[in-house]
Amino acid sequence: MADQEAHGPAEGKEGGQRLTAPIDAEALENGRLLFAKECTFVAGAARIDQLPPGHLPEIAFAGRSNVGKSSLVNALTGRRTLARVSNTPGRTQQLNFFDLGGRLMLVDLPGYGYNQAGKSVAAGWSRVIEDYLRGRPELRRVCLLIDSRHGLKPVDEEVMKILDQAAVIYQIVLTKVDKLKPAALAETTASVAAGGARHVAAHPVIMPTSSEAKTGVAELRAELASLAAA
Repeated sequence: MADQEAHGPAEGKEGGQRLTAPIDAEALENGRLLFAKECTFVAGAARIDQLPPGHLPEIAFAGRSNVGKSSLVNALTGRRTLARVSNTPGRTQQLNFFDLGGRLMLVDLPGYGYNQAGKSVAAGWSRVIEDYLRGRPELRRVCLLIDSRHGLKPVDEEVMKILDQAAVIYQIVLTKVDKLKPAALAETTASVAAGGARHVAAHPVIMPTSSEAKTGVAELRAELASLAAA
C-alpha cells in the first residue's frame, strides 16, 4: 500500500516532516483535469462484506467528526453535494465510495472521536474501518484531516497509531487554514509536523487547505492525481 513517489525539495522542515513542497505546473494541470472528470457515488458500506470490488487506486479521507471531510471532498471535485455536509458530528456512519473518472476511488470515512453517545474512538470508529484499512490492497493513501485551529488531539494520535500498525501511508491535511493568521498557522503547522514525525507511516509533506477559500485545493488535487490509474 505504501507509495514511493518523489517530491521536490522542501521549502521548510520540522522534525523530519516537510511543511511544504513545490508542485510544478504540469502536475497542477494533471490534478485539475482529473478532478474535473465525472465523480459518481458507487456504494456505501457499513459492513466489510458490503465493500465494492476494488479495481481502482483508492484514497481515503479520515478525520475527527466535523473536521471538514465532506466539505474538502466537495471542494476537490468542484461539487457542492457530492459528499453530504453535516453540522452534526458523527452523522456519517458508513464508508462512502466515489468513482472519479474511472481512474481513482475516493473513500469518505466516518468521523472519529466525539459522538452523541460519548463512546471512545475504538467504539465510534468501528471495526469495519480498521478491517478496511488493514486489508484493502487498493488503498494507496489516507488523507488524515486535522483542524488547523486545534492541531493534533490525543484521538488523532490514536488513529495515527492504527494507521502505523496497518502500514498505510497517511498524509496530514490541515483544514480551515483561512481561519488562522499566518503566524498562528505557522505555529500549528510546525507542531503538527513534529507530531507526525513520531509516526512511521506518516507522509512527509503536510498539505494546508481551506474548502471555503480554496487554499491548497489545486495542490492536493495534484498530489492525489499522482496516485491515480493511468
